Amino acid sequence: MPTMNLTPASTSDYRRLAEKRLPRNLFDYIDGGAYNETTLRANVEDFDRLHMRQRVMHDVSNIDTSTVLLDETLSMPLALAPIGLAGMMSRRAEVQAVRAAEKAGIPFCLSTVSICSLEEVAAAASKPFWFQLYMMRDRGYVTGLLERAKAAGCKTLVFTVDLAVVGARYRDVRNGMAGNLGALSKLRASLEYPTHPKWAFDVGIKGKPHTFGNLADFVPSAKSIVDFKAWVDAQFDPSCTWKDIEWLRSIWDGNLIIKGVLSTEDAKAAVAAGADGIVISNHGGRQLDGVSSTINITSKIRDAIDVIGDGNKTTIIMDGGVRSGQDIVKAVASGAQSVMIGRPWIWALAARGEAGLDALLRTLKAEMNVSMALTGVTATADITGKVLDID
Repeated sequence: MPTMNLTPASTSDYRRLAEKRLPRNLFDYIDGGAYNETTLRANVEDFDRLHMRQRVMHDVSNIDTSTVLLDETLSMPLALAPIGLAGMMSRRAEVQAVRAAEKAGIPFCLSTVSICSLEEVAAAASKPFWFQLYMMRDRGYVTGLLERAKAAGCKTLVFTVDLAVVGARYRDVRNGMAGNLGALSKLRASLEYPTHPKWAFDVGIKGKPHTFGNLADFVPSAKSIVDFKAWVDAQFDPSCTWKDIEWLRSIWDGNLIIKGVLSTEDAKAAVAAGADGIVISNHGGRQLDGVSSTINITSKIRDAIDVIGDGNKTTIIMDGGVRSGQDIVKAVASGAQSVMIGRPWIWALAARGEAGLDALLRTLKAEMNVSMALTGVTATADITGKVLDID
């Protein structure tokens, strides 16, 4: 185990620093998954099982990690995924994240349930960022939120479809993030905050207000995160179907990406519904435990999209388990055009703030550079299944 007073070198280093700095309930909220966390572990372990094919004696003096995604040139095939409650992990985390993403030349996606509002993030951004949406029962709320997203300059909407019901995350039950704590458990939870004084001062005090910035106008009576969360949980619409995409398309004329696809059937349905792209995702193992890891299903979904003739016009992104630049290369080799990372970027922000996220993104790009060079590939566009050692 690395000594934590030294400079963190890897995603796992930032995770350990975040665990040390955050109150237990907040760390478990971003770190945990559903039920026994089988899928959460598989997302990472299945990347580790993919071996790369080393190639030598190629001219790799000039490596280009850039790519084009939705007509935007990125420095590498990577985007920062939407994370709810991010601003509870680091002071105004969403603002820090959009600045770091812009410096790194990659997209940032703001969550519906972010602490910082669309307007606050837009004020810190110099170019359009992405916005993530849940379908709520109150369609007026959805319409109003999308109007604000347009006004903030967002051109890409990431619509999350795998949260018809909220998955059972047992860590959240144990530590109170899911509510219904007994008196003794409440006392233990309350003692977590003063035992993390750096977080308590930087985020707990200086990081206020602690509200879901995008929901303040819709839930004016809410006084705390718990109040907001109760409203959100009650608003998730389990009756939403592919037909609702038609309605969404009628009020959103920008890029539309469907997030939460984990089967070839749903990938085809998303394309048929008019999506410009999909995110192959199991919600980071936080929803239905025991399903496939995302890296294991990526090539099958890519093949299915290619078969129906939409491979060149449908953007395929994957998330779940990406922990290194090498994982990015493996994902692209498996058929994704880009990946999203969630836990790694919020671990880095929680551990070392914006400077930590800046450093992590530089590390991911450097790891990608080395992985490409040692597999004999000099451009992202040339990363194919040939870089993987698959029989």
